[in-house]
Amino acid sequence: MKKFIVILITAFLVTACNTMHDQALKSADKDFILKVANEHFANKKWAKSLALYERLSNLVAGTDDAPNVVFNSAYANYYDENYKLAGHQFKNFAVTFPQDPRKEEAAYMSALCYYEGSMDYNLDQTSTELAINELQNFLNEYPDSERSKNISQLTDELSYKLEFKAYENARQYYKMGEYKAADVAFENVLGDFPATKLRPDIYDYIMKSRYELAVNSVFSLKQERIESAMAFAKLVEKELPGTEYSRTAASLRVKLVKEQENFNRLQKQVEDQKVTQAAKQQREAERQASDAEKTTMQALRDSVKVNTPPPAVTLPIEK
Repeated sequence: MKKFIVILITAFLVTACNTMHDQALKSADKDFILKVANEHFANKKWAKSLALYERLSNLVAGTDDAPNVVFNSAYANYYDENYKLAGHQFKNFAVTFPQDPRKEEAAYMSALCYYEGSMDYNLDQTSTELAINELQNFLNEYPDSERSKNISQLTDELSYKLEFKAYENARQYYKMGEYKAADVAFENVLGDFPATKLRPDIYDYIMKSRYELAVNSVFSLKQERIESAMAFAKLVEKELPGTEYSRTAASLRVKLVKEQENFNRLQKQVEDQKVTQAAKQQREAERQASDAEKTTMQALRDSVKVNTPPPAVTLPIEK
């Protein structure tokens, strides 16, 4: 019986609440709409409160109720996870009501909304960059605020998201076997995020990328790439001693030494072939010059024969 009564009362309250909400939506009475909207807000019925606050925006413009409507609307959107809209409303509140004691809270909530609206690292990071700017703006404007204490932590989280996205993009190049692109991309990550916690992994990928470039290089670039890979392997051993990365570096250096030795032999063979080829070409040039000289001399001799007149006829002398 008690359970039935509870259900009946609950149903009555829901019906009454819905009836009031519907009446408020159709009403032109500012105070009545505001009363129902605030009740919805207090009861965490964000969607219903927002529907009524939206109706109130023009009705309360220029009145003392305007700040509360804007402020509550922003919070309702925040709790309803409409972060982009909430951030805009909080910022608008701080600008529109600069003398309101809640201005700092609104500025902080605006920055927090941008933080909450930051997309996952594998998506477009425009929202993340915007959130970092908003958090920094709050820190610049309220450096001594209690709310500023966690700004650095929030900014670091967002920066790491940008950093990790760049790292993952570089890693994709490596996975695809685009080692030159991977090398450049990882170097850019280090340049853009010098304090990155991913440095050991980035070093490892750069080292392996340069090793692959050296081993699979064309002849004209091989010496340079072997030296580059060798130098970076030594850097890893120096910067990360006693780690798996330094052990990998030592192993790759041994392979690079053998690669250098093989290349030196190949290079000597190429040089020997060049010398042999040059000597052959020299002999061929000399032979051709000799043949040309002989041909020229023969031509001259033939020319003399053609152009020399026959000897004069000798007649007997009469006595």
